[in-house]
Amino acid sequence: MGDNDQIDIYRFNTKAKIDKQKIFIIIIIIIALICAIIIKNNINKTIKEYKVYKQYESQLQALEQQKIEKEKIKEEQEKKAEEERLAKLPKLTDEGRKNIENIYKSETKRAFLTFDDGPSSVTPRILDILKEKNVKATFFVLGSMVESRPEMVKRIYEEGHFIASHGYSHVYSQIYSSPQAVLDEYNLSMEKIRQALGINEYNAHLFRYPGGLPGGKYADVKKQAKDLLSQNEIVTVDWNCLSGDAETNDLSVEFELQRINETSENKNSIVVLMHDAPAKSVTADSLLQIIDLLKEKGYEFKNFYEIIK
Repeated sequence: MGDNDQIDIYRFNTKAKIDKQKIFIIIIIIIALICAIIIKNNINKTIKEYKVYKQYESQLQALEQQKIEKEKIKEEQEKKAEEERLAKLPKLTDEGRKNIENIYKSETKRAFLTFDDGPSSVTPRILDILKEKNVKATFFVLGSMVESRPEMVKRIYEEGHFIASHGYSHVYSQIYSSPQAVLDEYNLSMEKIRQALGINEYNAHLFRYPGGLPGGKYADVKKQAKDLLSQNEIVTVDWNCLSGDAETNDLSVEFELQRINETSENKNSIVVLMHDAPAKSVTADSLLQIIDLLKEKGYEFKNFYEIIK
């Protein structure tokens, strides 16, 4: 074999090594590219997932904020409702007692419309008129009538009128059999009022004697009962102005207006006696004109929420 025919083993090995290096480098580059692509895809995926997460988080925060705001509104509404509920529960204070003692005294002209002996079939008409004229009144209800018309008692209360006690039975011999019997009548009527209203803590602290406090054959019992009532945080009130619906059975609108005009004369503070008993439907017929008459005479209408404080 000649010199030219000899194989250059060194050169062959070097070339093989170079080829291997190139292949290795190419493989490394390919792997790097694949890794770069994978990393890029992962980064893009992560970024996309992060954006979705942030959107989801933002939605969750918005929903949570809405929930907080709704709960806050609900709490405020419940607080307001509770304040309104408590405001409608009469509370007898020393100031309230003095106000009752001085009920017929006032520097300004004021009128307290009061209705005894209900509720009855006449009461809805009276309430409709009071609502139309935006006047609040005081209802001295009978416990026995409350039992038969609890929904009407609730309407009276919900429309902002004051509910007080006129006893349970209106049977004089029963009510005035003793001072304790008077208190029992009050308590029984109040129990019926609470049941009708669904408010266990309601207490009017205000009683009107059937027939009035002064005079009569039961005068001594009434006087003793007044002290007993006072000891039990109950005050009493009569009237100094009449519609005349307790004076005759031959009632007319003209007669009631005349009596209101006569008995309110020269008085700044008047407590007007009226009735919403079934036999006194003329009072409902007269009420619009009674209110207009008293307004013309300069009276401002009040109820006993402003007296029992």
